Amino acid sequence: MTLSPERRQILGVRSEEVKKAHLTRVIPTVGRVAVDERRLHHIHTKYDGYVEHLHVDFTGKFVKKGEPLLSIYSPELVATQQEYLLAYRAQKQMQQSGIPSVAQGSLNLLEAARQRLLLWDIRPQDIETLERAGQVKRTLDLHSDVSGYVVEKMALHGMRVTAADTLFDIADLSYLWVLADIYESDLPLVRIGMEGELTVPYLPGKSWRGPVTYINPTVEEKTRTVKVRLELENKGEELKPGMFADVLLQADLGSGLAVPESAVVDSGGRKLVFLDKGEGRFEPREVQLGVKVGSGLRVLAGLSEGDRVVTSANFLLDSESSLKAALSAMGTPEPGDGKGPR
Repeated sequence: MTLSPERRQILGVRSEEVKKAHLTRVIPTVGRVAVDERRLHHIHTKYDGYVEHLHVDFTGKFVKKGEPLLSIYSPELVATQQEYLLAYRAQKQMQQSGIPSVAQGSLNLLEAARQRLLLWDIRPQDIETLERAGQVKRTLDLHSDVSGYVVEKMALHGMRVTAADTLFDIADLSYLWVLADIYESDLPLVRIGMEGELTVPYLPGKSWRGPVTYINPTVEEKTRTVKVRLELENKGEELKPGMFADVLLQADLGSGLAVPESAVVDSGGRKLVFLDKGEGRFEPREVQLGVKVGSGLRVLAGLSEGDRVVTSANFLLDSESSLKAALSAMGTPEPGDGKGPR
């Protein structure tokens, strides 16, 4: 199809050269902030007893590693302390014995009693306090083995507890997970290690970045999405588990060709672009397109680097091309050529 300069000006035809470039695809989605399950700790005892005092008495409180959570009375623990004190006193007496086997036997009994206390998570400093005092403590404190926030508190004053009971859940929120939903069509572009950016509308101007560390192996039937997990550092602890956030993943597609979306004419069954051949000559070309990259579309087949494609007035060109094809098939001169019917 050939157009005069006047006709090209009326249609507003513009074109640009197809160039090879580094292509990236931005995948927008939404995600939910969640606790890193590896940083969630269940606090429980290894013996039965009764809660006599709560040092941490509400959910949401921040506790430091080693801080007491509650005081517990356990008849079993009291008896074990008594056994340890008996073994401790016997060892002190027997260590002066002239019979080596007797001294070693008392030492073995003391070590066995000490190991029993340690296996029940009684701290070495508490055992030393027991040795110095020489008296059994009616209650002992249960301490936190991590720093973090109490996200669940099941312990109540006066309740009976067993080794099977979880008393507190404590979470370290310095690092968090973000669980993002990825549609099936975008899933082939998502890779372990690719970086994502997270923003929340109620914290404008702030963003967090972190890598994709896990891709769920199953698709959710109702939403047809796959859960993808990102991990990020929660500096300032401004992000809270349960928040919803906007997530952008950037997929690296390597080097390739792309054309602006405005250059593509969708004729239903096929995609066309118009090549600018110069001197007003235009040629429709069928192309095979891939995913959206920026403001354009990736070209898989049909174009070569250096081709010039029309980026504006494509629908007008397509209409003019169709009209000329129809008139040619009817044997009728084109409108405006000044000739009568043949």
